[in-house]
Amino acid sequence: MRVVRTLAALVAGIVVAIGFAAGTGSAAAAPLAPVQNLEVDRYLGKWWQLATVPSFWGVTCARDTSAFYTRIDAKTIGVDNQCTGPTGMRGGVVGRATVVDTTSNAALSVRFPQTPASINPNGAPNYIVAHLEDGDSPDAPYKYSIVGDPSRASGFLLSRDKVVSDAELRRLTKEIERVGFNPCTFLISPTTGGRNDYSPLCAI
Repeated sequence: MRVVRTLAALVAGIVVAIGFAAGTGSAAAAPLAPVQNLEVDRYLGKWWQLATVPSFWGVTCARDTSAFYTRIDAKTIGVDNQCTGPTGMRGGVVGRATVVDTTSNAALSVRFPQTPASINPNGAPNYIVAHLEDGDSPDAPYKYSIVGDPSRASGFLLSRDKVVSDAELRRLTKEIERVGFNPCTFLISPTTGGRNDYSPLCAI
């Protein structure tokens, strides 16, 4: 019964997000722009997903969605995505990200062998880092990241902290809007100890 309620909440959240999006207009027409300079070593490690633009793949994740990045070589990053599904089972997918734009290091092509639809034959970038925020010092790992594909059909708000305050979510929502996303298309990603709903960010 709990699984049914969880999935129903997610579907309801998607419907609400679509309704908000229809009322606020589409995202900017220009492709999502990468940050000027991403220091790869500061981007590595574990990130928690605070919110995301819903996808068919994302429905399999009910809470505690994370990504762990490791360096393989100068242009290749290992990707390990994990989450807890509606039944409470942990699951995930492993892939690789290749740096496409070596000037900024912020445009990458991510592919998951187990998910053929994720493989772009021409290696075009599908993971654009559009916003970064420093941690406790300029040399520390980045604290927040906003990522999406060039058309903004996908989007992710990532954090080093698993749980953040609603005030911080509202501040980050302004950054999501600044880089050209419609924040109403982003739904909260539930986390243990944090929010447990799928509300659109524009409603927080």
